[in-house]
Amino acid sequence: MVVIETDRLVIGPWTEEPAELARFFDIYSRWEVARWLGAQPRVLTDPAQALPAIRRWNGLYPDDRYGIWAVRPRDGGPVAGTVLLKPLPGRDDQPTDEIEVGWHLHPDSWGRGYATEAARGVVDRAFATGLAEVYAVVKPDNVASIAVTRRLGMTPLGPRTDWYGGVEVAAFRLAAHRR
Repeated sequence: MVVIETDRLVIGPWTEEPAELARFFDIYSRWEVARWLGAQPRVLTDPAQALPAIRRWNGLYPDDRYGIWAVRPRDGGPVAGTVLLKPLPGRDDQPTDEIEVGWHLHPDSWGRGYATEAARGVVDRAFATGLAEVYAVVKPDNVASIAVTRRLGMTPLGPRTDWYGGVEVAAFRLAAHRR
């Protein structure tokens, strides 16, 4: 099922195809990717971890406005990474009414503009369905992701501890009327 198509990308749920399971493991077993994810970054250590993770992600959001999706280049090749649109977890780790856009790409897909293009596609779709604003939260030293927020036209909000159990993040906001 395709969720979004952009000029260069097709975005939709991760599949259980062997090539996608292997790629998922390859992405999330790398410290250079995992180090930017969550308060306590964890790398996958066993390829068997990919299938339950994909199944969990694909079943998280019954509302199809939200999801954690694979980013597939139209020109073929492996999945570039993941883009997400989901409620931010608060300090208590319960979902809030604030919606996050995020991205995690394989290092071989960095520097191609895929994160910006995928995030823009997800945000445009969210705004078209009536969402008023989205947030991005990144670790303060993640220069590459901060650059993506700038390219998306997001406003920096400074350091925040409202989400993800109170861990400090650099927060950014984009309102629908700014597009």
